[in-house]
Order: sequence, then C-alpha cells, then structure tokens
Amino acid sequence: MKQFLELLGFLALVQGIAGLLHQVTDWDWGLVQRVGLLDGYEIYASITLLVLAFALFAVAENRGPG
Repeated sequence: MKQFLELLGFLALVQGIAGLLHQVTDWDWGLVQRVGLLDGYEIYASITLLVLAFALFAVAENRGPG
C-alpha cells in the first residue's frame, strides 16, 4: 500500500508541476489543462495537486514498511 500511495503522490506531483509550467511557459503537456471542467481554474487545480502529492507522501511515510 505504501508503494501505491507513493506512486499516486508522484503522479499528482508531476501533473501539478506540469499544470503550473503550462501556465508559465504555455507548454501543451499535462492533464490539468485538458479537463474542460477546470477552465479558468488551472492554477488552483495544479496547486491542489501539489498539496495532494505531499499529503500522499506523508501518509505513505506514516504507513511504515510494506
């Protein structure tokens, strides 16, 4: 379960960073800007993904080995 949480955290981290980079550099990469529901809220969604990633890392760390 710990590895699964770390994987989810890593994916959330990558997508959060990609969403913020899209806003700054206008790269067309990542999932945040492709979801029509988030139009106009891409920065908030990216920041939320970053926070979620760190929360998942913290939960995975507290779960212990296995």
